Amino acid sequence: MQPFTERVLGIIKGIPEGYVMTYGQIAAEAGSPRGARQVVRILHSLSASHGLPWHRVINSKGEIAIPDGEGRYMQQLYLEQEGVVVEGGRVPLERYLYVPQE
Repeated sequence: MQPFTERVLGIIKGIPEGYVMTYGQIAAEAGSPRGARQVVRILHSLSASHGLPWHRVINSKGEIAIPDGEGRYMQQLYLEQEGVVVEGGRVPLERYLYVPQE
């Protein structure tokens, strides 16, 4: 496994319940500020096998990036079960954004 992938997995696993991080934020924390799309690919391919809290990752606008359908519904449901407010597919980042402490 690539070092970037390992760092991304660790960051995602470290997002506490009731908070979210953005794809770009995770990429930057993992050492690749322009690697948001790679974070998307990692989530898509490794979420199930690594038990990642995939639902805690959203886009930079605070939006659920999954197109309409069951996946989008499930992400919103999981976030709401953790106490995260989702209105119109958007999470207020000023309230729920997790910023890891060094």
